[in-house]
Amino acid sequence: MKLRMLPVFSACAKRSKIANAAPPNGGCVESCESMFGIKRVRGLEKVYRSCRKERLGVAAVEFAVVAPLFFLLLLGMIEIGRMVMVQQVITNASREGARIAVLDGTTTTDVMNAVEAYLTSGGVRNATVTITPDPPSQAGYDEPVTVTVRVPFSQVSWLPTPMFLGGVELSAVTTMRRETVQ
Repeated sequence: MKLRMLPVFSACAKRSKIANAAPPNGGCVESCESMFGIKRVRGLEKVYRSCRKERLGVAAVEFAVVAPLFFLLLLGMIEIGRMVMVQQVITNASREGARIAVLDGTTTTDVMNAVEAYLTSGGVRNATVTITPDPPSQAGYDEPVTVTVRVPFSQVSWLPTPMFLGGVELSAVTTMRRETVQ
């Protein structure tokens, strides 16, 4: 196979002072271009350079288009994550309240204190707690006692104004059967 070489475009050929000599192994890019018959076009580099100059503000424009979508997605994930966390906290608080409510000798104040303590430890404030029947000692053996915890999401959101869940009220209901001695 005969190789076509361009005269004196190769830096390696210049070094060896033989215009048509094959470059040594590990030769430079110019020699590889000349080995495969590729001509270097200096004008094309000028075109690329001028295109790069025209693209100076492209990154700023792309950021301006993508940033609002990114931040909307980020704030949405924060809001949904907080909603799931608060829902879990109020579910556990209603469960703790129901466990206390089904025991003998429990008053409404005992149940409210247990629920409020759990909510406070979970960082939830301004919740409404409802116990049915009130007081729980009115329920007879094996009758249900229900503890309901409600909180508006706008009261527990980490964002100043919730974007997606502003009007949502989170609630958790737990019903257990009364454990009394007959």
